Amino acid sequence: MLYVILSIICSVMVGVLLKIAKKNDLSFYQIITWNYVFALFLTYIVYKPEYNVDFSLSTGAILLTLCFLLPVIFIFQAKAIRYNGIVKTDIAQRLSLFLSIVASYFIFQEEFGFYKIIGLLFAFTAIFFTLYKKSKADTKKKNKWHFLLLVLFGFGIIDVLFKKISSLSEMTFTEVLFFIFFGALTISATISGYYILNRKEKFGLNNILWGLGVGVLNFGNISFYIKAHQALSANPSTVFAGMNMGVILLGSCIGIFVFKEKMTQLNYVGIVLSIISILFITYAQLH
Repeated sequence: MLYVILSIICSVMVGVLLKIAKKNDLSFYQIITWNYVFALFLTYIVYKPEYNVDFSLSTGAILLTLCFLLPVIFIFQAKAIRYNGIVKTDIAQRLSLFLSIVASYFIFQEEFGFYKIIGLLFAFTAIFFTLYKKSKADTKKKNKWHFLLLVLFGFGIIDVLFKKISSLSEMTFTEVLFFIFFGALTISATISGYYILNRKEKFGLNNILWGLGVGVLNFGNISFYIKAHQALSANPSTVFAGMNMGVILLGSCIGIFVFKEKMTQLNYVGIVLSIISILFITYAQLH
């Protein structure tokens, strides 16, 4: 569970940096691009991976899909927030846990014990309570629900694919990491270049510094997440659920104590339920 905890911390801190960056009117697309530059550099410095391209077509398809989805899902998320609001987007992202759990049972053939089932039920209940918020309707803003669906399926597919690559025998962990970051950098640089050339977005040096911070944390997040799946290869639902509940719990605490976000009583109920969920899932894993 140590890798899961480290991945949760890195994931939440990425969100914190992007939230602060948004308030400082920085370029979201440029930060994401520089993030992959530094993540790729760290992969090379820390792991010194070899460059093996001798893998099967199915493995190549998984890697290419991740290379595409990792940067593109950020765009879907930004669009969903713009047209549907942060709350609905967060709910869509966390509901992707349902797809991951279904995949754990039907694809990865995981057996679910009593305590894990109880923990998962608490987890799904916690999602709704934690993210519940009365939002004022904005008649001027046109809702585009397809972005919410793209967020839900996008994050769900990414989680499942990370589980798949954690068990690859054709490539080492470091080769996979390098390949993914390089591909994601190519896609994100293309998107960022489009906004600079066609949308006249200004190139800013501050975006490089913010990209450095996000890149270091993103490198840690994905590295620890894959290692968590490798360490708990027989229990992918533990990683899926533990990650989601941990992000909700830590993210809520930072929102309350650092950003002074207002929480309803139902939100606090959700936080308590997420703690109970984590306890049940951890107990099931230890026994």
